[in-house]
Amino acid sequence: RAALVDATAEGDVETLLIPTEGLRALLVGEAELGERIMRALILRRVALLKGGAAGAVLIGSSNAADVIRLQGFLTRNGYPHHLLDPARDLEAKEVIRRYADIAGGLPLVVCPDGSVLGNPTEHALSHQVGLTATPRSNFVYDVAVVGAGPAGLSTAVYGASEGLSVAVLDARAYGGQAGASARIENYFGFPTGITGQALTARAFVQAQKFGADIMIPVGVKTLDCSRPNNAFVLETDDGERIQARTVVVASGARYRHPAIADIARFEGRGVWYWASQIEARLCAGEEVVLVGGGNSAGQGAVFLSGHASRVRMLVRGPGLAESMSRYLIDRIAGTPNIELMTETEIVALAGSSGGGLESVRWRDRRAGQEIEASVRNVFLFVGADPATEWLEGCVALDKAGFVITGIGAADGGALSPLESSVPGVFAVGDARSGSVKRVGGAIGEGAAVVAAIHKFLAHSPGPHL
Repeated sequence: RAALVDATAEGDVETLLIPTEGLRALLVGEAELGERIMRALILRRVALLKGGAAGAVLIGSSNAADVIRLQGFLTRNGYPHHLLDPARDLEAKEVIRRYADIAGGLPLVVCPDGSVLGNPTEHALSHQVGLTATPRSNFVYDVAVVGAGPAGLSTAVYGASEGLSVAVLDARAYGGQAGASARIENYFGFPTGITGQALTARAFVQAQKFGADIMIPVGVKTLDCSRPNNAFVLETDDGERIQARTVVVASGARYRHPAIADIARFEGRGVWYWASQIEARLCAGEEVVLVGGGNSAGQGAVFLSGHASRVRMLVRGPGLAESMSRYLIDRIAGTPNIELMTETEIVALAGSSGGGLESVRWRDRRAGQEIEASVRNVFLFVGADPATEWLEGCVALDKAGFVITGIGAADGGALSPLESSVPGVFAVGDARSGSVKRVGGAIGEGAAVVAAIHKFLAHSPGPHL
């Protein structure tokens, strides 16, 4: 991948050029040295992310929707960057003057190679800075994993470490919904808790260490289950065709959009489906509304309580006991600036034309009254729908769109509990019908499916190249 920083030698320097495969072999074959190198690489990346002196430079208003969009994309993918606001930085004004006529307009992105992009798409930005890997040409992977959340990354780590050639594709970023979790406190082995970003970033690096090809942001449009040449064919959004002997559906779920008038107008302008440091900065010292009663909502409420003056937590049901872990319920009850409002739902959003969110109206069903308040930020954690539309006509889905696996997936002989109605296509994590919808469960399924993949490959003829 493209370098993030430049360096100038101040004396005699000996440089060793190590090809990618050579570095991977060193990391795996020399355990002690490999650990030191990995630790150094990780700590350097952390320093670059915190230091704000490497990677891409974003130029635009810190509150602009497209600035927040690009910041979110780079942050979720662990790519260093920093922001220059022309309202406060003379250098930013000069860059804007110089590139005033660039296609796309603001915000500008100055890439490490010196190129300047005007309000790029996430796909264009990713390609320009070298985030997106390209698939191997004229090659059939042992397994293609669609989705880079906990389940998909777990499959990649265990599959690649056992010698399988693995391709991982995700349309947004690694981590999935778990990557947006402010703090996971009930995950095995982390008694002090860990952020979803930190947990999945480790798996992202680990999968690459063992040789997995990870392609982000690359969405999958269709899956050809006819297996021409004894291989499945996945067609991506940009027209690439990737072949694999097996496919693991780990595409998870997309955040659900409530049926509220004009909600799309305020997305990215006050309506958010996750809570990170970027969004927290926007609501510092202000009152916010958060909707949802699951663990993600609870984690978000606790996180935001450290930034907002007040967090109104709206829940449609009578309480949290049926949908949230006990430790989070207790944490919310013990946080003075979180107000739990049960049997309450948002009914309207309002704001000026072309501007951001300004007020929210909600209904208290028990009292039978509606209340409107000046609120500029609303966080929605109201569940998600399976991201499986690309599988229609290929594998069996339940009424909600989740992939059916195991004995119920097909007539006839016994299948792996994680195999779909099409032999060789497996499903793990949130996209699978009947899964537990927890990070630990998703990671466990990702590890377990590798054994089923080995079994399938052992009895399946290879492709003809």
